[in-house]
Amino acid sequence: MSAPLWTVEAMAKAMGAELHGALPASISGLSIDTRTVAPGEAFFAIKGDARDGHEFVDAALKAGAGLAVVAADKRGSFAKDAPLLVVSDVLEGLIALARAARARSKAKFIGVTGSVGKTGTKEALRIALSSEGETHASAASYNNHWGVPLSLARCPESAKYAVLEMGMNHAGEIAPLTKLVRPHVAIVTTVEPVHLEFFASVEAIADAKAEIFQGVVPGGAAVINRDNPHFARLQSAAKNTSVAHIVSFGEHAKADARLLKFALQADSSTVQARILGHDVTYKLGAPGRHVVQNSLAVLAAATLAGADLAIAALALSKLAPPTGRGARQTLDVPGGQALLIDESYNANPASMRAAIALLGQAPIGARGRRIAVLGEMLELGPRGGELHSGLVKPIEESAVDLVFCAGSLYRGFWEALPSGRRGGYAESAAALESQVLGAVRAGDAMMVKGSLGSKMGPIVKALIRQFPSHGDRETAAAQG
Repeated sequence: MSAPLWTVEAMAKAMGAELHGALPASISGLSIDTRTVAPGEAFFAIKGDARDGHEFVDAALKAGAGLAVVAADKRGSFAKDAPLLVVSDVLEGLIALARAARARSKAKFIGVTGSVGKTGTKEALRIALSSEGETHASAASYNNHWGVPLSLARCPESAKYAVLEMGMNHAGEIAPLTKLVRPHVAIVTTVEPVHLEFFASVEAIADAKAEIFQGVVPGGAAVINRDNPHFARLQSAAKNTSVAHIVSFGEHAKADARLLKFALQADSSTVQARILGHDVTYKLGAPGRHVVQNSLAVLAAATLAGADLAIAALALSKLAPPTGRGARQTLDVPGGQALLIDESYNANPASMRAAIALLGQAPIGARGRRIAVLGEMLELGPRGGELHSGLVKPIEESAVDLVFCAGSLYRGFWEALPSGRRGGYAESAAALESQVLGAVRAGDAMMVKGSLGSKMGPIVKALIRQFPSHGDRETAAAQG
């Protein structure tokens, strides 16, 4: 039986909480979602943009949560004997608990940020480091003002390594997160024109990403993309902090983690690299040129954290793209099968180009086509239309046969496409869905991608629902 995550006494002390009701001696985990809360966990009633977690406290306790953490001004909403830890502010209480988790931990902490590739890099680090010892990592993309404290507070005291992802939409958001995490190693995967709606320039985005170096422990390391045009800016920012070692990665001749050779396959890649002076050859279980690039940062960071390079590299063969970020699904369509590549979780110009390139590598059948189904890339500000139109060239270079797109930002792009590549256009993803479902045929490879707000996920679900694979049908039958 695994050790408890926290004793209630330690939790209460860390948060300065008042104890109410019949509380358990310890809790096994932390949750903010009644849909996934497990018996024995502590439920934090976080107030979100749309709903207040206090509305779900009773449901969480009914589902088996050991206790709930609630705000003092909401205490009267619950039964007198309800097991509660009462704090002045629930989010601040969670942050205090995260700070206590960091203080008690002896793990090596790695922080990850960047315009693209944060979650994939975090997952690759989790896999690489798990071969060496207990490794804790952020769940999903929990990288914001509540996601980072939650991920940190969930870190077991026994962990040897911890990997936390940090994101931002505005300047000043990463600084408090990195100061909470205090990483030994901080990675910036890349800087790209993302969230331009909130920044005056890409240089300003680089400055915001560089905030991650402010929390690095004295003597720690920064891992920076040497091939990115903003490398010098990030390097300068790192030098002005407690960072003692600046390590670069990429194809550049002076990169400390240097890519020497690579071969891209449809569902994997092989890599030859020189990592901090050591030559290594390894296989990546996930495809894509961008995955190859970020694997250099992964192995450099793992080595800096004290892991064995050879063992970490070997483990990367287990890497697989997660749902919404390149996961692959076979569709049983009339006359045969088609490949669905699900990239629907999010999108920006850099990740969109990477996904289109990945589609260009995908295998197709005798009469098959490579089909891109594109939703809008959001938060790009005045340059939105221009950046969408800029995808015409990647579509051509990757020999994509047919394009479907949704949203007014694609109007210029759609008009610039050769007529033979125009599959369908609509103002919304919902309006595009029937066109996509009617187009897929045996031998096709179809990639669906867009920002989360463009709602491309339902198209993926509709394709899987209409063309379930043999395995999906068996699973559904077994579940009744």
